Amino acid sequence: MSVAAAAAVALGAGLVAAPPGHAADDPVDVVVDGNDVRADNVNGLTYKGLGVLSCNSTSNLLMDYKAEHPERYWQLIRVLFGGANPLVNHVKVEMGSDTNTSTGADPATMRTADELADAARSPGFQLAADARTVNPGLKVSVLRWEMPRWVQQEWDKGTGNDEMYRWYKETLLDVYQKYGYMVDYVNPDKNETRTPDVSFVKWYKNAVVNDTDFSDARYGIPVAERGAVAKAYHRIKIVASDENNTLNMGPAMLSDADLFGIVDATGYHYTTEDRHDGTADSATNLPYTKLATGDNTFGQDKEVWYSEGTASFGYTDYRVNNNEGPNGASTGIGGVQSALDVANRLVKSYANSKRTHYIFQPAIGAFYEGAQYSHKELVSARDPWSGYLHYDAALYVMQQFTQFAKTGWENDTNTAGIWRTVPEASYSGVSGTENLDGSNGAPSYMTLADPAKKDFSTVVVNDSDQPKTYRIKAENLRLGSDPTMEVWETRAADAGQRYDADFKHLVDEMRPDGDGFYTYTVKPRSITTLTTLDKSADPATRQRLPQSGERAVLDTDAHGKRSDTRDGFLYADDFAYDEEGRVRVGRTSQPYLSSRGNQPRYMVDQTGAWEVGGDGVLYQYMDQSMKDTGAWNKNTPNTTVGDFRWENYKASVDVSFPDKDGGLAALGVRQQKGMAISDAAYSLRIGPDGAWTFYEYGTALQQGTVAAAGGYRLAVEAKGAQVTAFVDGKAVAAYEDPTPETEGRVKLGSGFQKTGFDNLKVEKVDGYTPYAAAQVDNMDSAVSYEGTWSRKASLGDAMDWYRSTSTSTTAGASFTVPFRGTGVDVIGGNDGSAVLDVYVDGELAVRGAKTAATDKRLATYALRGLPDGRHEVRFVLTAGKLVVDALNTVSGGDVHGAVDTAPVRSALADVGTPERGDYTDASWPVFARALAAAKAGADGRKGLDAVGVEQLAGRLRAAYDQLVRT
Repeated sequence: MSVAAAAAVALGAGLVAAPPGHAADDPVDVVVDGNDVRADNVNGLTYKGLGVLSCNSTSNLLMDYKAEHPERYWQLIRVLFGGANPLVNHVKVEMGSDTNTSTGADPATMRTADELADAARSPGFQLAADARTVNPGLKVSVLRWEMPRWVQQEWDKGTGNDEMYRWYKETLLDVYQKYGYMVDYVNPDKNETRTPDVSFVKWYKNAVVNDTDFSDARYGIPVAERGAVAKAYHRIKIVASDENNTLNMGPAMLSDADLFGIVDATGYHYTTEDRHDGTADSATNLPYTKLATGDNTFGQDKEVWYSEGTASFGYTDYRVNNNEGPNGASTGIGGVQSALDVANRLVKSYANSKRTHYIFQPAIGAFYEGAQYSHKELVSARDPWSGYLHYDAALYVMQQFTQFAKTGWENDTNTAGIWRTVPEASYSGVSGTENLDGSNGAPSYMTLADPAKKDFSTVVVNDSDQPKTYRIKAENLRLGSDPTMEVWETRAADAGQRYDADFKHLVDEMRPDGDGFYTYTVKPRSITTLTTLDKSADPATRQRLPQSGERAVLDTDAHGKRSDTRDGFLYADDFAYDEEGRVRVGRTSQPYLSSRGNQPRYMVDQTGAWEVGGDGVLYQYMDQSMKDTGAWNKNTPNTTVGDFRWENYKASVDVSFPDKDGGLAALGVRQQKGMAISDAAYSLRIGPDGAWTFYEYGTALQQGTVAAAGGYRLAVEAKGAQVTAFVDGKAVAAYEDPTPETEGRVKLGSGFQKTGFDNLKVEKVDGYTPYAAAQVDNMDSAVSYEGTWSRKASLGDAMDWYRSTSTSTTAGASFTVPFRGTGVDVIGGNDGSAVLDVYVDGELAVRGAKTAATDKRLATYALRGLPDGRHEVRFVLTAGKLVVDALNTVSGGDVHGAVDTAPVRSALADVGTPERGDYTDASWPVFARALAAAKAGADGRKGLDAVGVEQLAGRLRAAYDQLVRT
């Protein structure tokens, strides 16, 4: 029996047996039978495509992209949601509670029971409104994780149904009023519950259906619109229950007729599998398959979603340079947690549990790197000041599904023509249930078909290092007089090609052979779509993704709006935003602050209710009455702003304490990772009683007291290893860090009291380079390696840049980085055992350089003080272990103010004038170069800053100490 025939042996209509064992070199036979295309299945087998989840700060910076670079923002909207074949058909919004439920906090739409709902605080609702301008059929759903305190208090008593309902209802009605759409689906249950709250799901649906109150003044609905609003509200569907690691809702629906009738869609997270408990006819055996196919006791099909899943981890253009494949080969765009892994998740979650919708958490990463779960998105949007957007190659991989079928939701008359998935022509044998490994070479394919049986597409994923031949046969289909099949492919480029040369391109056109088979060999580490559609001349199918643009550092004028690299400011914010105009929202325009629910510019909240008040002051509103709500990552309120490349600067801010309970205000600098105020490398905290404490991370270094006051101006200056804290312009603490954190953003923090912040300034420091000009990832193609290196991208740590590292313990192993500027830092989590020889432009400049024991994202070794210009630096490992994560380069044109070169002159005086003939040929050249460099820098030069001066002096003394007499 052929593989296809074996696959068609049904356990019941739609329940397909796995094919028999398949030899790696055997062709895979797939029969696409028109009789298996179930046009009458309008819910379970319709292919809904992809969705995005907006939650816990992942969309925060999108509102800034819209305001600062609207052309780039709206281009993003068109790329993700627009066109005849949209990539994304659904925006899912997780309603926030001002607490950190993963990577950060989304604002609560109602912080108290008396407050009117403000959906504008949550960027997800606005993202959906904007997406609907190019995709009117877009679906919107909501759910909760945690809840505001006023709801939580009653919910904990077991009496909070009314409060929960009110929070949902008033939020949804505000969404309708502000954005003109009614949410399509609501999950009344808690995100990632393990025990679905069936009774509340039923209660909630009943409340929605029977609600007749739309006239309350709180809702603000005009009389003439109340009928339409009520009608739209009553059409809200129920999705449940967003479980993770448990699969209980499916069996519950199959065992409860009322629940089955109430729940329109069911979804769960982070596994491709169905349940397999009990006998074949039990509710616990393949429950989700039975729901999707309609092969159940109720005879109806239901939507089944992969309601939260990851995108590829890191940047695909970096992953192709790993050596995780067989014999140290690259896995290309494949491997665990790659773009092909995600493609296999779509295929396997359909093949094994009949899920026809995959929702990314997140699809857009619009929050600062360094928060939990960084670098797992399709689009990176983290620099709204520059407009930089990174469209990952995983988008091309996803388009291999969505651009070769009509995706979405069927209409009430079943005439929309949404393509059906075909169970009998879909299968996946790759390994794993969440992170999938296709290296076993097993078949993995999904077939989508026009319900009119005129066309079909079979998507094949081959995440192995061997080619795989497929033979596809069409039966009982109306393909017309031209049965030509097109073959579209995405894979990594061959040697000598440009990076995206083989992304989503037409590679073949073929006709069936005499036996009716289309035969094609799928290349290793690729995804291929074999389709009877004629897409060869379609411009949209051939369209390339937009270029990323320059990732410029945040360096503005004194108003924080306009880029200005010549003045003394890096950034400033007075929170008044008089310089801002109106912002397009959906099909309307609104004033800047009201368009974004009064959220401040460029700030990503980790915990707390951060909002600009009517007086133009930024307040943290989460007080004692609100604080005891749930959170996954519990911290005191804090928010982050700025550029991870900022180095030497002075941050200052006015703080005030309007809360009768007092409070605490904090200002931190050089934050690279983490989600607490203590994750700023250095911070100053003060209360209204004048008691202050200066911290390095979470460790108190110094403390004291100033006069009590209702407010203060706090400042922290970090220049090189020297950090100074100020209160009202007076230095109160100073510290020289032996292993300094040299770069990072600014943090503001408070206690659980209303606290004010105003007139934030981030200023350059005279004599110091203010920021790294650029970052080069260890996996970037510009970096070359020699010797033995383990270059890993799979299962990496979110605190490693792009989840990749290159590691060596082999003496003689080296890497080389070209750059323009005056210095380069080697970033990575290291134990300090590595010893390096450093070559600059082919000549040994530093012998036996020691590295520092460092946490992730810190510099284990820094090379500064080079002449400004193009350089090629080679680092040779002579002993120990070296982990390379990234390389930050310093530009020579960015030094602000005068530079004191006295340390170099002092070092020159100390070494004197040694005679060449007194020292060995091996030891003299390094000293000679250090001496020449020191002399060249003694009177200052373009690009030389205080850190470079210290390094020139240090290298000269070290080279002098290494001289060996003849």
